[in-house]
Amino acid sequence: MLTALTSPCCKNVTAPDPALGPAAVLKNQAGRQWTVTLELAITPEQQQKGLMWRWSLEPGHGMLFIYQKPAEHVFWMRNTRIPLDMIFIGPDQKIAGIVENAEPYTDTSRFVDAPSQWVLEVAGGQAKAHGLQAGDQVYFFNLGDK
Repeated sequence: MLTALTSPCCKNVTAPDPALGPAAVLKNQAGRQWTVTLELAITPEQQQKGLMWRWSLEPGHGMLFIYQKPAEHVFWMRNTRIPLDMIFIGPDQKIAGIVENAEPYTDTSRFVDAPSQWVLEVAGGQAKAHGLQAGDQVYFFNLGDK
């Protein structure tokens, strides 16, 4: 599984400083890069809690939900206090779809109509601010053997 979680050599992508720890670089179709420092949600317990109960999320930070197999993953915002962008990433490490500015404190199902193997949650509005859209490439760094 390690090879699926670590990006191959990346043409024209600036790798983040390893001291940042786990990170993702999202490259939009205009060639702009955005680096996100990651918290990892790997276990079912971590994934169920997600970003609940937090009052803020710094720009350039997010939570990466890692799944063993691609599927159509569904999220909700119960007990989540801040709007979030949910970036669904397919097994090819391309953005499958984005749910923008998910409303806090709701049980509304949030998903995209495509399988994803990773879901990256960032502060609401960040996907649009960085010009991200379906088909953009995502590169992972320093995920270790997760």
